[in-house]
Parts: sequence; structure tokens; C-alpha cells
Amino acid sequence: MGGARDVGWVAAGLVLAAGACYCIYRLTRGQRRGARRLGLRPSRSAEDLTNGSYDDILNAEQLQKLLYLLESTEDPVIIEKALVTLGNNAAFSANQVIIRELGGITIIGSQINNPNQSIKEKALNALNNLSVNVENQIKIKVYVNQVCEDVLSGPLNSAEQLAGLRLLTNMTVTNDHQHVLSAYVAGLFHVLLTGNGSTKVQVLKLLLNLSENPAMTDGLLGAQVDSSFLSLFDVHVAKEILVRALTLFQNIDNCFKKEGRLVPQPPFPEGSLFYLLYGDECAQKMRALVYHHDTDVKEKVTMIPKF
Repeated sequence: MGGARDVGWVAAGLVLAAGACYCIYRLTRGQRRGARRLGLRPSRSAEDLTNGSYDDILNAEQLQKLLYLLESTEDPVIIEKALVTLGNNAAFSANQVIIRELGGITIIGSQINNPNQSIKEKALNALNNLSVNVENQIKIKVYVNQVCEDVLSGPLNSAEQLAGLRLLTNMTVTNDHQHVLSAYVAGLFHVLLTGNGSTKVQVLKLLLNLSENPAMTDGLLGAQVDSSFLSLFDVHVAKEILVRALTLFQNIDNCFKKEGRLVPQPPFPEGSLFYLLYGDECAQKMRALVYHHDTDVKEKVTMIPKF
């Protein structure tokens, strides 16, 4: 699974992500249809574009009004509504391009530093939808360091932390921007081990992206990781976490072996992920998982070399 991804695979993945965004958008549209059936005619004012009265996707002129409103107002209620509307519209590929061309990524991105945590979350959600477009990622890249810092220092298991992790996951679907996260790998493992189930799953999705890139292998294996990481391989761990943790091990091992390096002579420090994955305790856990009740888990274990 290592190496640069096949272009077709990446394109398919981005299309699937866009489809998921579209489904989320559809869930917000029921009230709009009711207004249309009653014959209500929506206003063309910028603020009214945020009130849920429009059933159609906003056009370029409306998006421009909305971006101007977001840039000019200091009302937190209006800011949040504008971000939600922009985020919903960013679920559509045409609007991903229009918002970028109108300078919207910079306007939306400025809100990730807003002290209002709900506004920050909505801004991250909007950037996440916009990041499905590869060209948009080039502009969103400038916010990756800030998002990483916020994910590591912000409230654990919070909505804004999860929104930040989702954005980072989208930004690392390809190998283009993964190197920006190199300095944050150890911190991401800390969030993985201290977060709840939802946080663990989202961090693992992000680490899985990194683990498929051979250029990130040394950074992952050299990261200082608490020994509690091995508890992810316990037999009682939820399947959605366990399978991802096993896949992470498998990806890293594949990349490491493809470079033709010998496991007994690593250039990694004590306390690093390398010593956890290739140590005796981990090997014992792998042997125990061979007898796991779940077929998917057992299949994953058989694809990892035993020591």
C-alpha cells in the first residue's frame, strides 16, 4: 500500500468525498422546500442568503455577496450563518472553483483564528469541503500549520478539534502536502492515545494517509510514542480502531521493507514507534490476534510479519 497513489484512485477518492459532502448538504434543505411550496420569494440581500430560504445552489453573484458580508461584519451570529452557507455550497465542485476565484478561501481561512469556537469549527468545515478540490489545496496549505497547532493544543475531543482533523485528513489524501505535518507526528500520536473513540478513528485516518507515503516512514517510526500505543492492539478494542491500527502497522512495515532496510539495525531512538512496533510485546499481541473472532482482524494480522 506504500508509495505515491495512482492518479485515478486519488480522483475517485475526491469524488467520493464530494459525494459525502453533497449528502450532508441535502440534509439541510428540507425547510427550503417548504418555503418554496408556500410561494415565498427569497430576498436578494446578502444576509438573507444565510437564512435557509434558498433551495438552489448559490450562484457566483450570491457567493460574492456572501463573502463580502463575511468579510465586513463583526456579528458572530451572521458570521457563523455565512460560514455554514458557504460550507454547504462548497460541497459542489462548481462552487469550489467559484469560491476560490472570488478569493473566498482567504476570507474563510481568516476565521480559523476567531476566538469563538463555534465559528472556528464552521470555518474548518467550510475549508474541509473546499479542500476536496486539488487546486484549492494549494491555497489551503498555508493554514495547515495553524490547524495542526490548534488540533494539538485545543480542547480534546471537541467539535473544532475533529473539524481540524478532518481537514488535515483531506489535505493528506495525496502526498503533495504531507511533509508539512512532519513536525506534528508525535503530537498526533498523543491525541490518538488520549482522545475518545471518535477522535481515535479520525487521527488514525490521518495517520493512515501518512503511512502510505514512503517519504513519511522515517518520521513515523522515529516519533516518540507512549507505550500505551500497544493497547490499540488489544483483543477487546473496537473493530473500527483495531483494524485501522493494524493497517497503520502494515503500511509502515511495507514502506520500511521496500526500502530494503533491515529491522535489527534501525536508526531510531529508544522510545520511538519503531521500538514499539518491532518489540516483543507487540509480537505477542499479533500472535494473540490471530485467534480474534473477527475475520477482518485476522486477515489483517496475517498480512503483518511475525517476529
